[in-house]
Amino acid sequence: TDLIDGITRTFGNRFANHSYPVPQRAIGVGSAFEGWSPCKDDVVYRVLVPLNPPTGHTFRLELDTAGKMPGKYFCVRVEQVCSCRRQKQGKKVLCLLHNPEEKLRRNEELSLLYNLCTGSYLDVEKTTQWFYLLMKANWLFLSQSYHWRLKLLSSSRSCKFRLTKGAESLRVEVLFGVQQGDSDIYVSSQPTEALFTPSTVWMETYAVAEMKFFRHIARQAPPDSCHLKCLQLLARALEGRAFSTYILKTVMMHLLNTIPMSQWCRRDFLQRLVDSLDYLCCSLQKKQLDSFVIGNQRIPGEINLPPDLRKVKPPNLFWHLTQDPEAHTEAMQEYLCL
Repeated sequence: TDLIDGITRTFGNRFANHSYPVPQRAIGVGSAFEGWSPCKDDVVYRVLVPLNPPTGHTFRLELDTAGKMPGKYFCVRVEQVCSCRRQKQGKKVLCLLHNPEEKLRRNEELSLLYNLCTGSYLDVEKTTQWFYLLMKANWLFLSQSYHWRLKLLSSSRSCKFRLTKGAESLRVEVLFGVQQGDSDIYVSSQPTEALFTPSTVWMETYAVAEMKFFRHIARQAPPDSCHLKCLQLLARALEGRAFSTYILKTVMMHLLNTIPMSQWCRRDFLQRLVDSLDYLCCSLQKKQLDSFVIGNQRIPGEINLPPDLRKVKPPNLFWHLTQDPEAHTEAMQEYLCL
């Protein structure tokens, strides 16, 4: 996260006067930062970089109701807004919306609406390509470049790269996000499970809220807590199977939110493994596994959610099993193997 913060600060200093999104402080999300990464030898450090609109612009989230993919999807409309109240050397400065000369100059320069949008909507792929180009052009200006060798990896909806220093190697994936209000819920550029996702579509993500939940649990857990080892073992056992590690993570979060932390000591390891598998089995039989964050009245108060998200019916992560009997049969067989 320090590395990505250094990169975004460099971008901010060098492009402060351009109409481009303003990268904010990076947030470490996912298994590597939560402490249970199943792949010890090739950990992926995934970070979310929130984007704020530049001066004279605003981001407005619009729910995408056209798609039939699971989950909630949004489009990020970019709009110009008046900022004429700015003062410069005691004089009122007209914004680019109301100053024809400024508007023409900005349009001729590198601008957000002209370069990173499709129509009026922020484009995921164009934003990713913009970040790639900045990484490539500005890497040598960073202090990390003296110690680490950068290799950019191909990806359309996130910025992936590898850092090497002698025998040490790190894989990093940078996702981009737009915050929903002041909450811990974002829409992000993360890849979806759909075969085709329009480049103007951003997926709602609960990764920041989930990371904060694991931090909350870490403060409550006994010194010899087994919850991370339990999740790591199950996740490694899932390699090559039909279940995603996110399914097991959701199961584990539900258990952590209901079983007292005093019952997660090392001596409880086997019982907690059994509980996890029993919970998964019951969910498969019912074809129902509720999302952890949405509609959860028991989620810790320090996790900042929009009020309506605590009250809505939680999405069913096993919705596809209700639609496809063959998929349900396969999932039950995979469970028996697990």
